[in-house]
Amino acid sequence: MEYVYAALILNESGEEINEDNLTDVLDAAGVDVEESRVKALVAALEDVDIDEAVEEAAAVPAGGAAAGGAAAAEGGDDEGDDAEETSDVPDTTDEDDDEDEEASGEGLGELFG
Repeated sequence: MEYVYAALILNESGEEINEDNLTDVLDAAGVDVEESRVKALVAALEDVDIDEAVEEAAAVPAGGAAAGGAAAAEGGDDEGDDAEETSDVPDTTDEDDDEDEEASGEGLGELFG
């Protein structure tokens, strides 16, 4: 990640993203620089408009959250259908709830004497 951050710093400051500049930024940050990684990053960013890529990356979470909310809303409808389909099963939760309420009441009684 620090290699990408170094490239972003260079881009933001208007400096050319090349091997020497990346190495200088990484050295200044105290990173043990691997020349092969620097060369690979410079080659990968050669035809990339970093400003445009950052804008697109910033827009993804907003779109992803909206899509996720829509999927959750649709999923809620499906759960209702499943509940109707399984309504033939006898409801035994009332007995369990009474036992749970009694057990929790005992705990409170012990706390407050």
